Amino acid sequence: MRIHDENEKFFSEFTPIPTSEWEKKIIADLKGADYNRKLIWNTEEGFQVRPYYRAADLEGLEYIENLKTDQPQCFNTGAANDWLIRQNIQTSDLQEANRMAREDVKRGAGALGLNAREITTHKQMSTLLEGIDLEKTWVYFISSKSYPLTLELFFYEISGRGLNNELINGGINFDPISYLMLHGDFYVNYNSNLEESEYLLNTIGKRLPKYRCLSINGQFFQNSGSTLSQELGFSLALANEYLASLTAKGFTIDFLAPKMLFHFACGSNYFMEIAKLRAARILWAKIIECYKPGNPDSMRMFIHVSTALWNKTIYDPYVNMLRTTTEGMSAALGQADSLDIGPFDSAFRQPDDFSNRISRNQQLIFKEESYLNKINDPAAGAYYIETLTDNLARHAWDLFKEVEGMGGMLEAVKAGFVQDEIEKSRELKESDFSSRKSVLIGTNQFPELKEMMSGKVQDLSVNTQGGEGTYKKLRPLRLSSSFEELRLSTEKFIRNGNARPEVFLFTYGNLAMMRARAGFATNFFGCAGLSVTDNLGFDTIEEGIESAILKKPEILVFCSSDEEYVELVAKAAPVLKSALPGLLVIVAGYPKDSIDLLKMAGVDDFIHMRSNLLDSLRKFCKQIGIPLT
Repeated sequence: MRIHDENEKFFSEFTPIPTSEWEKKIIADLKGADYNRKLIWNTEEGFQVRPYYRAADLEGLEYIENLKTDQPQCFNTGAANDWLIRQNIQTSDLQEANRMAREDVKRGAGALGLNAREITTHKQMSTLLEGIDLEKTWVYFISSKSYPLTLELFFYEISGRGLNNELINGGINFDPISYLMLHGDFYVNYNSNLEESEYLLNTIGKRLPKYRCLSINGQFFQNSGSTLSQELGFSLALANEYLASLTAKGFTIDFLAPKMLFHFACGSNYFMEIAKLRAARILWAKIIECYKPGNPDSMRMFIHVSTALWNKTIYDPYVNMLRTTTEGMSAALGQADSLDIGPFDSAFRQPDDFSNRISRNQQLIFKEESYLNKINDPAAGAYYIETLTDNLARHAWDLFKEVEGMGGMLEAVKAGFVQDEIEKSRELKESDFSSRKSVLIGTNQFPELKEMMSGKVQDLSVNTQGGEGTYKKLRPLRLSSSFEELRLSTEKFIRNGNARPEVFLFTYGNLAMMRARAGFATNFFGCAGLSVTDNLGFDTIEEGIESAILKKPEILVFCSSDEEYVELVAKAAPVLKSALPGLLVIVAGYPKDSIDLLKMAGVDDFIHMRSNLLDSLRKFCKQIGIPLT
């Protein structure tokens, strides 16, 4: 008996329950709460996600599965879901880069991303590639001042070794429109870039048939704060700009498509990231189909994924390992062709052997212990993911058409449309992060209070784009950077000979409210790197006053219940302010019926769930004399 028949026999014992019955049960369990507010998720991409999906939700989405039959080139249709483990090495020290590269390959990496920015001679190229089997290891040059020169030096190295050009795989990160977005100007001009593209394509086509020389750097969009539909839609528009420009120069689609590499970021939105990669393949096939390819394999999209830098943090950096683990899983289950998991410390220093080893081993565990590489398209048929795939594809396609209606990606970038749309998305994310509607553990919630990072940070900024340009720039950055700058300002203040500013929690009264608000205040001020003295709870107001005066804090936070604040503050605040000139007095919570009375008694401010954490901390730090950078 077939497995399908066995399953049918098994499930026939259970009475099917219609969706209407599930809905009745959910509504009953909500006990009058609003269904939409409690259970419907409004995504930043502009569509709604329901709390559950059933087989009926796949009606109308059969086209996704049909593509695997009608256009199997869209997906990885082999028996397994294997991908290349890629390790990027950013250092420009050639001997160190070579040492790290050989170690990475020895320990499991199948592809390398190498910094070729300072390579101008064959001797330098040989030093970088010494001991690396170029017929087995894919090599990508991710940074170069002149990609034609880099390629010529690479060709020379291949020829000097007598290697088989048919076995050389990899690519170069040539993407002039992304350069324009990052720097505000072309390196020369777009016509010059097209001529360079023609040279690279013709040269590679003749000498390295498996090499890729056009990159679509969609990761810049996500790392600048875009939504996933923006990352996908703008990436497709960018790729189509190159296709349109270069087919007009006489290149065929069957020659061009295999020379392109899409580079996406994977962030922490686990299922959405899986769906994004699946949607990307569907839409790319749709675009290529319009160019009427002769070879069906031209519809195949080559996807490289790197874990997003956008959500990585300097503080509590080991949490980055957890983030990159789920992000790498999204990439694997979404069928990336190659994957680079960023080292956990890459946000603040050059990764070392340990952090590189961890990032590489994460992928080895995916393959050797979790077997994520054993099943082809594991997300297929999942009601939720198939629905997300369709929604993302539709929203990204609408954006793609909007860009094409403006004359294409180049015109949209020159007009600032792309940059403005991503900036709107970024500002909304930053606002949610500042008010803790979104959380990065260790940065804007649950900080490690005693952690000091200033001596470990080599380079806080990921934006090295220089001054103003002719056109508006895209701004890759990290979401946590504003909080980190604030906390590093506190550390600088301490290094300059000052004591760490003290926050004293005056805990009194109702036990439950006192402890809840003390925990809130500890997290609140810990995010600025201030020292927080919690107390178990004072038996009398006088005892709390005496303890606070002995501690001599810069900030005192009353932690009690709304009902007890008026009496507590009226008795304690005047005495404390008289004994401690310059003391900043704050109440945890917002007892709206007593605000005016509390202010009259000496309260300077209030902190609560609706406070903008970043703005409040900046204000408080300035008030107690910490210079902000």
